[in-house]
Amino acid sequence: MSEGPDPRSAAGAPSEVGPLGPHETTVVVIGAGTMGHGIAHVCALSGYDTVLVDVDDIRVAAGLSRVKANLNKGVELGKVDAADRDAALMRLSGSSDLVTAVSGAGLVIEAVPEDLELKSDLLRRIGEAAPAGCLVASNTSSLSIAALSESAPDPKRFLGLHFFNPVHILQLVEVVHGPATSADSLAAAVTFARRLGKEPIVVKDSPGFASSRLGIILGLEAMRMVEDGVASAADIDKAMELGYRHPLGPLKLTDLVGLDVRLAIARYMHETTGSERFRPPAILERMVAEGRLGKKSGRGFYDWND
Repeated sequence: MSEGPDPRSAAGAPSEVGPLGPHETTVVVIGAGTMGHGIAHVCALSGYDTVLVDVDDIRVAAGLSRVKANLNKGVELGKVDAADRDAALMRLSGSSDLVTAVSGAGLVIEAVPEDLELKSDLLRRIGEAAPAGCLVASNTSSLSIAALSESAPDPKRFLGLHFFNPVHILQLVEVVHGPATSADSLAAAVTFARRLGKEPIVVKDSPGFASSRLGIILGLEAMRMVEDGVASAADIDKAMELGYRHPLGPLKLTDLVGLDVRLAIARYMHETTGSERFRPPAILERMVAEGRLGKKSGRGFYDWND
């Protein structure tokens, strides 16, 4: 029994979404924050004309500035050629006019906060302006693709493209197919991720997908260990970094992602699965209530002001 479309089954078939090649597709990324600016970065660096969109010019400018800073750092570290940086910046633009930006898109990736109502409203607005054949993707880390597809312009051409932070460094992309996602759309999305230099994995729509489902369990248990006084946050992280070769320990990663984001995911997973494994620990609830959200607020499990 098939559990979803096979990305190989569309080979040789007429494409309903276009080849999504760098010189054939304009990518519009909606949301210039932590994830959105990173997605725009890798798209522009991979040869795509890229438009970064947010609700006002100030946020757009901030996102563009972060892309430029990361590209400059890449040049300084010898990881990006200066010519490639300059070409990427030429291909990258910003806009606070969603309708105009989306009207010329071959691919739209929404990267706004993890809120079902917010994302659903945005997808309806995209549907009113996006051209026929446009592929639409959500960067959600846990929300149901099936639920979001109810607001998408065409469920056959809608799926999840879950990138990881920092996007310009981490290779993984979860390509999440919903019940209506066509094989052609899935194949195009996998090809697109590979053209960005990423390693895509294909995941069936389910709560938390693959990465968030595993990652949130590890993070919540690490929090409970701090709560129970088993060890310090730094030593728990060191155990996973040195013992299991994780590039970042679960608590440092939580600080980078944002404790508020982790709390929202845990609540969603607990509600949708009914499993006590996902019930948010009291320490997480308390820290978020105190405004200790991680790196973005200066304090989380670590003090980032230093």
